[in-house]
Amino acid sequence: MSPLHLSFYSAFTLSSLGLAFHRTHLISALLCLESMMLSMYLALSIWPIENQATSSTLVPVLMLAFSACEAGAGLAMLVASTRTHGSDHLHNLNLLQC
Repeated sequence: MSPLHLSFYSAFTLSSLGLAFHRTHLISALLCLESMMLSMYLALSIWPIENQATSSTLVPVLMLAFSACEAGAGLAMLVASTRTHGSDHLHNLNLLQC
C-alpha cells in the first residue's frame, strides 16, 4: 500500500470515527461528512490516473456535484433546526416530537 492510499484510508476512517463518536453539534457532523466526501473525491480522482482508464474520469465530477448538493441540504437543515430549536445540539433534535 502506498503512502497516498494510506492517507486516503486514514482520512476516511478518522472522519467516520469523528462522525460516530463526536455527535454533539450538527455542524460537526456535517463537517465530518464533508471530510469523508473530500477523501472519497480525492481517491476517485487519483484512481483513473493510476489505472490509465479514461472511461471513469467523469465519476469524480459527479461525486463533487452530489457532495455540493449534500452540503447545501445539510446547511439548510442546520439553519432550519437552529431557527426552530434554538441551537444545533443533536440531543435537542428528537424525531418523535416532529
